[in-house]
Amino acid sequence: MFYVTLIVCFLAAILLTPVVKKLAFKIGATDSPNHRKVHQNVMPRLGGLAIFISFIIGILIIKPESSYHLPIVLGSIIILLTGIVDDIKEISPKVKLGGQIIAALIVVVMGDISVQFINLPFGGKIDFGIFSIPITMIWIIGITNAINLIDGLDGLAAGVSSIALLTIAGMAAVMGNVYVLVIALILAVSTIGFLGYNFHPAKIFMGDTGALFLGFMIGVLSLLGFKNVAFISFVIPIIILGVPISDTFFAIIRRLVNKQPLSAPDKSHLHHCLMRTGFSHKQAVLLIYAMAAVFGLAAFIFSQSTVWGSLIIILALLVTIEVIVEKIGLIREDYQPLLKFMKGLRPVNVKNR
Repeated sequence: MFYVTLIVCFLAAILLTPVVKKLAFKIGATDSPNHRKVHQNVMPRLGGLAIFISFIIGILIIKPESSYHLPIVLGSIIILLTGIVDDIKEISPKVKLGGQIIAALIVVVMGDISVQFINLPFGGKIDFGIFSIPITMIWIIGITNAINLIDGLDGLAAGVSSIALLTIAGMAAVMGNVYVLVIALILAVSTIGFLGYNFHPAKIFMGDTGALFLGFMIGVLSLLGFKNVAFISFVIPIIILGVPISDTFFAIIRRLVNKQPLSAPDKSHLHHCLMRTGFSHKQAVLLIYAMAAVFGLAAFIFSQSTVWGSLIIILALLVTIEVIVEKIGLIREDYQPLLKFMKGLRPVNVKNR
């Protein structure tokens, strides 16, 4: 029955997306080209609605049982409505953030979902106490916006989200978390069904309707699988979401370095930088897919490693990320401290006269 449900969700997304496309044009949920956009024509947004309806069809068939389920669905509806309004009217960042806060509060308070403590690798633990709720909300809102920020190329956010969801589902299967496994897979196949229309050249964008919804669900599901566990295990969702998290992190650093407001839009995100270095639209997207897949694989290896092995993996990932950042100029073109340091370590060949 479950596999049939996944097929139904996949087909539902395929069949619903053209309908949503017509609706987007009808209600004015469109995206016009400008100096920051890659596309050249007016494009329908609202594609995330097809993903959401397909997801709802799946959970209505399966009817998963969990105390978290109702709060998650209610929170997802709030975040979806926020995205729909933004796709039609382009609401202010404050109003958009308000919708995200309400959605996160519903999940955290009604669902009692919060990270209350972390066991440290070498003994002891960090108890968050009264800070558990704000820390959990910051995580959910942060991931929600991280997915939204990478939604800059055809199929990028949908593909990266699908890879993250499949990784979360795989980890949930290993850990025996049936609820997270079921929800993550239903959402993944719904997103993959939509991706057929969203991959370059896109016929429809998911818009904030899709990006906020997927980000919210990924943020919540990653918490459900890894809350109140060892420090090493808590790092797993961070690795799984390495692409959107690192892009968001370096966007903040870039704006601080360039003395710009944190909310200031720019064309220096990971996908922009890759295209500036010579990659085509499709190549940049596929390369970021590969990066997301590597992060997902690293998360699996990380989960099976010893403490010291895990620390080595973290160090290797951090160095790799920094090298990529400096190579493509993600912060600034002249920002290359590690590359300059590595050049300084190279032996100098002295020719005998």
